[in-house]
Amino acid sequence: MFAFNHFNFNVLDMERSLKFYDEALGLKPVREKFAEDGSFHLVFLGDGQTGFTLELTELKDRQAPYDLGEGEFHLAFEAEDIDAAHVRHEAMGCICHENPKMKVYFIEDPDGYWIEIIRKKNRS
Repeated sequence: MFAFNHFNFNVLDMERSLKFYDEALGLKPVREKFAEDGSFHLVFLGDGQTGFTLELTELKDRQAPYDLGEGEFHLAFEAEDIDAAHVRHEAMGCICHENPKMKVYFIEDPDGYWIEIIRKKNRS
């Protein structure tokens, strides 16, 4: 049996990314790890509601932006109030794509990763 644990994004600037994920989605660090040789720094972010985490990895010698390929992958978040979330993200200037008919939109983090914002569904 398997269960989701975490998802990873590599980032160029950990502090910039931590600020973005806190401001945009309310994600907070739940644990971190530093490589003994100083080659990387990991920060796991949690939503305070589930056990799922987003792992941010900063490689210390990395200077160039990551090649995200065609960008056809994404992480999705449910919003209790999608209209309020949209106002927040619009003010941050991070909305990169919208589909009003489906009532979904995407925000882009400082490294170019897309995050889908969807309306929270009641599950029975």
